Amino acid sequence: MKKLIYLFVLLTVGLSAKAQVLGSDFETVVAAGKQDASTLMGAYINPAMEGLIFAMNGGWYHTAKTHKKFGFDISLAVNASMVSSDKENFNITDFDYEGTVVATPGTTPTVMGSGDPATITYVTSDGAETVEFEMPEGIKDDLPLNAVPAPTLQATVGLFYDTDVSLRYTPKVGDESVKGQLYGVGLKHNLMQYFGPLDKLPLNVAIMAGYTNMTVDYDIEDGSTFDGSNQRAEFSLDSYTVQAVASLDFPFVTLYGGLGYAGGKSSLGVLGTYVVEYNGGETETIVDPISLSYNPGGVRANLGASLNLAFFHIFADYTIQDYSNLTAGVAFSFR
Repeated sequence: MKKLIYLFVLLTVGLSAKAQVLGSDFETVVAAGKQDASTLMGAYINPAMEGLIFAMNGGWYHTAKTHKKFGFDISLAVNASMVSSDKENFNITDFDYEGTVVATPGTTPTVMGSGDPATITYVTSDGAETVEFEMPEGIKDDLPLNAVPAPTLQATVGLFYDTDVSLRYTPKVGDESVKGQLYGVGLKHNLMQYFGPLDKLPLNVAIMAGYTNMTVDYDIEDGSTFDGSNQRAEFSLDSYTVQAVASLDFPFVTLYGGLGYAGGKSSLGVLGTYVVEYNGGETETIVDPISLSYNPGGVRANLGASLNLAFFHIFADYTIQDYSNLTAGVAFSFR
């Protein structure tokens, strides 16, 4: 099975359908039954589901200055939401379960952790059946900075009244098992036009808003641990941000920053039918076993700089928020 992170970055990268293999398939957690499987998977995947929302809200701007009418730029940025060390592992005994969960050891990596995953012995709520499975591995060792990545390709054009419109779009891409798409729209309106001669200063102040939607469909039936039908995973994300942005725009350097709010919703469903075989030989068919939803949000503040070389810009900024975010990118700008 492909690494879970591929679920999240396939569309934003939009370049390759190649993926790597997890040491443990994440659908093995289905063996814990509908409610308990969601509890275990929810704790495991939480840092990626929340971190991606904050990452996707980065990279919307590298200046508060807007384009002249029909001026435009094309930018490619990489956003990375940092995962704190306390979110790299979780204690399996911290949760309530319908059945009985015995874990060896008692802690296991989240998707953004590392180390050996726990082995679970699960006893059904009536005590009649048991099954053993291994939790999925973490992917910390495969990611720089242990951060949730979200590359963005964006085009921005200046329209009327010192207003820019930004578009993010990736058509449905992938392979036979994983397909996804992304779109986003942002608006930035320069306020300096309302302050008379002050608009001649290198200072620019603007308000901006951005929205991104991403969906990924993942066919997990081929090579699945369980018999069944129509086995698939569906991931969706809606992220949004509203910010006040200011910049000092000099010929070769721009200093910029923003203050506002970022949030969104991400969800993951493991759907289809799964036939779980218990240690005694009994079986149970579980339908649509996992349903997860996350709604993080909070204040964000960032500072950054851009090196301006004619129409070519190199920029980077750092955002303080629930999952602090590092953004770096390049832009080709024709104002």
